[in-house]
Amino acid sequence: MHSQLPEIRVKVIPHEEQRYPTVGDYFERRGRWEFRISRIGDARYEFLVLIHELVEWFLCWLRGIPEEEITKFDLLFEWEIQQGKHPEDAEPGDDPRAPYHREHKFATKIEKLVAKEMGVDWDEYNAAIDELFKEPDDEYDE
Repeated sequence: MHSQLPEIRVKVIPHEEQRYPTVGDYFERRGRWEFRISRIGDARYEFLVLIHELVEWFLCWLRGIPEEEITKFDLLFEWEIQQGKHPEDAEPGDDPRAPYHREHKFATKIEKLVAKEMGVDWDEYNAAIDELFKEPDDEYDE
């Protein structure tokens, strides 16, 4: 059992500065856990992403699921999306092969509860996230 919570740091960053196509990321650097949340333009939405990442990370940390395995799977899944094996908006953690599948699903439940408590419409929240992934030319496709 872990005796104390490690140091964590949270930064809200421009979406294009993420390590790969995601709105929330975490990794360990020099003994500190770094959380990177994409700037969405609504503090409630950014908080929801952070809540999801914190819950998912903490459960993985408690259960000994290495961050390297999580990142490796996420990168593989993104490659599979590029190969047409999944829809473009598919979530790696929703895939049962993900080493953190259980933790991701639970984090999503918590995220939805917090969204409801804040009066956030889940569909509008997801639409705002989807906007971050649109290419500039996509807006003319409608």
